[in-house]
Amino acid sequence: MGAEDLRGPEPEQRDTQLRFAVLGPVRAWRGDRALSMGSPQQRALLAALLLRAGRTATAEELIDAIWGEEPPEQAKAALRTYASRIRKSLGADADLLVSESGGYAIRTGGEAVLDMDTAQDLATHAEKAASCGDHLRARDLYNNALAEWDGEPLAHVPGPYADTHRTRLEEWRLGLLEHRLDLDLQVGCHAEAVSELTALTAAHPLRERLRELLMLALYRSGRQAEALAVYADTRRLLADELGVDPRTELSELQQRILEADEELTYQTDAASDTSTVTVTRPAQLPATVADFTGRASFVSELSDQLAEADGTVMAVSAVAGIGGVGKTTLAIHVAHGAADRFPDGQLYVDLQGAGSSPADPEAVLGSFLRALGAPDSTIPDGVEDRAALFRSLLAGRRILALLDNARDAAQVRPLLPGTAGCAALVTSRVRMVDLAGAHLVDLDVMSPDEAMALFTRIVGEERVGAEREAAMDVVAACGFLPLAIRIAAARLASRRTWTVSVLASKLADERRRLDELQAGDQAVKATFELGYGQLDPEQARAFRLLGLIEGPDVSLHAAAAVLDRAPDDAEEILESLVDTSLLESAAPGRYRFHDLVRLFARVCAERDEQPPSVREAALSRLLDFYLATARNVRALERSGERLADHLESTDTEGMHFSDQGAALDWLFAESACFLACARQLASGSTLRRAVDLLLATNGLAESGVNSRQYELIAETMKEASQAAENPYAEARARTMLTSLHLAVGRFDEANEEARLAGILGSSLNDPISSSYALNDQGIVANYQGRHAEAERFLSRALEAFRSYDNEIAETSALCNLSRSNTELGRLDTAISLAEQALTIHDRLDVSFRRANVLYALGIALVQASRLAEAEGHFRNALDIFKLSRQRMWEGMAHFRLAEVSLAAGRPAEAAALAEQSLAILRTIGGPWRRANALTLLGRALEAIGQHRRAQACWREALARYEEIGAGEAHEVRELLTPTTA
Repeated sequence: MGAEDLRGPEPEQRDTQLRFAVLGPVRAWRGDRALSMGSPQQRALLAALLLRAGRTATAEELIDAIWGEEPPEQAKAALRTYASRIRKSLGADADLLVSESGGYAIRTGGEAVLDMDTAQDLATHAEKAASCGDHLRARDLYNNALAEWDGEPLAHVPGPYADTHRTRLEEWRLGLLEHRLDLDLQVGCHAEAVSELTALTAAHPLRERLRELLMLALYRSGRQAEALAVYADTRRLLADELGVDPRTELSELQQRILEADEELTYQTDAASDTSTVTVTRPAQLPATVADFTGRASFVSELSDQLAEADGTVMAVSAVAGIGGVGKTTLAIHVAHGAADRFPDGQLYVDLQGAGSSPADPEAVLGSFLRALGAPDSTIPDGVEDRAALFRSLLAGRRILALLDNARDAAQVRPLLPGTAGCAALVTSRVRMVDLAGAHLVDLDVMSPDEAMALFTRIVGEERVGAEREAAMDVVAACGFLPLAIRIAAARLASRRTWTVSVLASKLADERRRLDELQAGDQAVKATFELGYGQLDPEQARAFRLLGLIEGPDVSLHAAAAVLDRAPDDAEEILESLVDTSLLESAAPGRYRFHDLVRLFARVCAERDEQPPSVREAALSRLLDFYLATARNVRALERSGERLADHLESTDTEGMHFSDQGAALDWLFAESACFLACARQLASGSTLRRAVDLLLATNGLAESGVNSRQYELIAETMKEASQAAENPYAEARARTMLTSLHLAVGRFDEANEEARLAGILGSSLNDPISSSYALNDQGIVANYQGRHAEAERFLSRALEAFRSYDNEIAETSALCNLSRSNTELGRLDTAISLAEQALTIHDRLDVSFRRANVLYALGIALVQASRLAEAEGHFRNALDIFKLSRQRMWEGMAHFRLAEVSLAAGRPAEAAALAEQSLAILRTIGGPWRRANALTLLGRALEAIGQHRRAQACWREALARYEEIGAGEAHEVRELLTPTTA
């Protein structure tokens, strides 16, 4: 079977092809139609023939295979009957079952396929791919081979022959699984492998290879203590069960972990894994311009510097110059020319250093890590940890990073590869004299000859040659600045009726060109003034007003709101601006300015959009659009919640969505833009609306999307509200901060914010901040074990929510009351309260938020020992959390399912679920929830005999609890006390 064959037959062939299965129940299909294979003995005959790979089996062999030592008297007659029935079931393919030499055979191959043969072919190709270093393909092939299994092989097939082969096929499956898990570790998926290996080692405790892989996966995930604990558990188990010591490989691995052997880390594997580098190599460089001209000395200088990255040094070159001088164009051209020296890939990022919101190095590192193949679950929080992982992944690789438009050296330092053989090209408006070891290049304007050559290449030799003096006037008027020359030449090239003299005369007019064209830092402004002056009034107005927006880009509908135009009319204007190169089309329906163009557009707006109220009105329309659309998203997602009715009014209806999925798509895609808008307008007459925009989108806090930015903006809004003496805005800002503190387990801070929000809300008769404050204080009290006090808060919250018909918020209070009653031992009441909430959700048909009620009901049912019901509710909640992209609650649903599995006596399953919970909660949810998951994981590991690893989990949990002063630390100390005494 060749590589093409691994894709399976064509659709037409699958419609008629005969397929047999033994890696599960013994079955047969023609196309998608299942064929009846009769009684268990008949399937035993079919299995015995299929497992012989086309070889003939005698009647005696088949009788022995089916009945063993006690066959029936008429065994041969029964055999003939079974064979006849199989032929009848096969219909047109009956001739595949042949009789010869008193026996039978089934000929599979081109006309019929057997799942075992398919799995064998896939495994063979996987082995070859692995031997050739193509580890990602080998991993996929092993996964495809394993997918051929459908439960227990030869399920329900009687006879000794089936029993023997059932064991063999299961052993084969485990062997393939070990190969695939080994490849998981080689391609960097160690964090994901931990959960699966934990479950497998529990199911097969004496299989040392699985233990070895688990140790390595844990070590590479930064969990050294747990890895060593696995060895200790294995050694004890082997001694108790078999009276032997672990095999040499396992002992050597333990010693290497103790010594922190650098060769065990993933980057060493990655360095030797050429297939991983080839398949996952990033190629992010933007396209080089076809008409790149001149700059020969700079190209040579920078190329020579990159050539020094020869495996012994890490080269860094920083190109500085005024805006529009061609830094990016030069760097991209050089990078493309040097790409073959960096076979493991090229990374690119626009650091947006010239704008008011430069790119966050932490976010950039996250993007780089994903481009290098790191799964999301392995990417840590914090710029330092991400930078360390970034450098680790690059060890042994030759990568070129182009860091474009940097603000300063501080922004760049975490993004440098820092390993021999790699290189970085940096562009910036400032000279980075404080970037240690960097080769600095100051890029000046073009020489006259270079400028003319560039102009000629764009416009054409024929037109320029006929008016060479006029062409020189043009490039001189552009100050020999490459960006200005490109804009001027592109306009001329697109207007065949113009002559070069026409353009030169336009540039000679000071009203069009401006004196600043020849003045230092003003050259960029003058260059853009040229294009701006050619715009018609509608285009110019759009250019100015869009320049006021601080977000990373702008959607068509948001731009239409700013311009106060219908979306179709706005699109026509925006696309015409794209044609002038003053605006970029970031993606269909999305637009952005180059950072220098944005600055120029704002200057134009401040100069030309008078009085200032015109500019303020444009931004107010943008805020209205975001707030109205966010209100619509929330109303669709949480039908029956009255919060949307108590948000500030807007002059626009915003966007409407056909379903909840489309609404969430908008919410997550636009989050960076509307958060930037809220931050920009958190003052004056727009403060209350900006606060309400954040309040309407507070679900982002639990999703992990821009959660840090959300919290910083909420803090800014609280301070702005206090400075403006605006208690309404302050109360709602504190309500948002309460939710954020709750999401990460900062309960004391959450309680204080909720208390103050409640005081302010009550004094203002604001039903939102006052009622939500009561609910939040009840949640905090529940988390802190003050359940009777929680009940009092929540009862008041319930009454408050009902007073203004906020039914979805009412269900939240009911669920939280259910939690209080559960902890107080009133289980019937707890279940009843959660069921009341569920009834409301069912009536309102609020599918996404139904998960929270199922989650609360599941908690009560667990305490009532109704584990099967609880498990069903948690699984349904998990599906909804995934669909609604609530990552934190997805992790918590895994946590609750692990609790159920442990209580039901399924500790191996509990350990796997707890691992899945921990994988999510390590990146969202804060230290308190992570510690809870670690504690539960330790309990599950203890139950399956992995004592040392359990202790490692508890020690880490204890450290997290002590870090935040959580009362649960006492419980964990008790778990550790017997072993430390």
